Amino acid sequence: MASGSDVKVEFDPKNMPFRRLGPSGLRVPVFSLGGWLTLGGTVIGDPVKDIIKVAFDNGINMFDTAEAYAKGKSEVEMGRVIKELGLRRTDLVITTKLFWGLRTGPNDGGLSRKHIIEGTKECLERLGLDYVDVIFAHRPDVSVPMEEVVRAFNWVIEKGLAFYWATSEWSAYEIEEAQHIATKLGLHGPIAEQCQHNMFHRERPEKEYRPLYKKYQLGTTVFSALASGLLTGKYNAGIPDGTRFSTHSNFFKGTVDSLQKEEGLTKIRKVNELSVLAEQELGCSVTHLALAWVAKNPNTSTVILGASKPEQVVDNLKALDVIPKLTPEIMDRIEAILENQPAAPPTFGRPALDSNGRL
Repeated sequence: MASGSDVKVEFDPKNMPFRRLGPSGLRVPVFSLGGWLTLGGTVIGDPVKDIIKVAFDNGINMFDTAEAYAKGKSEVEMGRVIKELGLRRTDLVITTKLFWGLRTGPNDGGLSRKHIIEGTKECLERLGLDYVDVIFAHRPDVSVPMEEVVRAFNWVIEKGLAFYWATSEWSAYEIEEAQHIATKLGLHGPIAEQCQHNMFHRERPEKEYRPLYKKYQLGTTVFSALASGLLTGKYNAGIPDGTRFSTHSNFFKGTVDSLQKEEGLTKIRKVNELSVLAEQELGCSVTHLALAWVAKNPNTSTVILGASKPEQVVDNLKALDVIPKLTPEIMDRIEAILENQPAAPPTFGRPALDSNGRL
C-alpha cells in the first residue's frame, strides 16, 4: 500500500459523519462500500477502480469484502485497486470475513483455529496487505468450541494481522458466549456484528441484539439495507433486466417467487406508500429514505453500500441529507406504514420508569 511519496490521493472526508465501531475507538464512516456480488463478481477491471475511487472521493474510506466473495476475486480486485489508486493504508478501514473458504478440504472452511489463522493469511495475500482493520467470523461454527474461536481470533490480533474481530449473522446467544469467554480469559471479544437490517428485516437487529447493545456497546455493520433492491422500488412492476434479482436469479429465486405471493405483494404496497412519503414530504427517493432510516439507528455503526456503477454510490450518499429530516413525527409515519416494529420486552404490569432518568 502507498506510503509517503507513493500516496497519489489524499483522503478528504467531505461531509461524511463518522461513528465508533461498537465499543472500540475505531472510527468508521456512516456509509461504507462492500464487495458482495459486485466487486470481483459482476464488476471486474477498471469499473472496480471507478467505483472505489468515487467512494473514496466522497468520504468513504471503509471497504468490506470476504474470502467467499467471488471466490476470493473480490479481495484480489479490491487490493489491486487500492494499490493502483495510491491510497494511504492508514487512511483506510479494510474489513474481510472468514468461514466458507475457497477449497473443499475438511479444514478449508469454518472457524477452527487452523482456518482462522491460515484463512486470515490467505485473505491478506489476496488483498496485498499486511493487516486488515477488522476480521469477521462470517457465520458461527457450531462444530468448533467457542473458546477455540475466541483464542484464534485473539492470536490473529496479537500477531498484528488484524486490529479487531467481529461476527456476522451470529445469534445473540453465540455473541454473548464469545463475550463471556473473552471476559473470563482476559481476551478481546467481538466489537461488531455484520447483520441484515432494513425496513422489512428488523427482529434480530432491533430486538434480539437489544441487550448486547446495552451490555457490550455492540455496533452493527449493516448489509442489505435496501432489502437487495426491493426498497428502491425497482421491483414494484416486475424484475427489470440488469438488476440484482435478474443477474443473480438462482440466488434470489425464493425472494423473487415471494413477490408474487401475499407477503411480497404487501411489501410492494408498502414500498409504494413509502415512496409517496419520501417524495412528497422529504423531497427524496424511497432509496434515500430506506438508507437514512437504517443509518439513523444509534446502534448502526456503518451501512454497507453495494454498487455496480459509480453513480450509484453518489446517489446513495444523498441519504446523508435525509437523516436530519427523520423527525419523531416522520418516524411514526414510517412505522404506521411498515406495521412491523418489534415488540418491546414484556414488563408484566410494572409501571414505566421516568424517561428522563437512566433506563
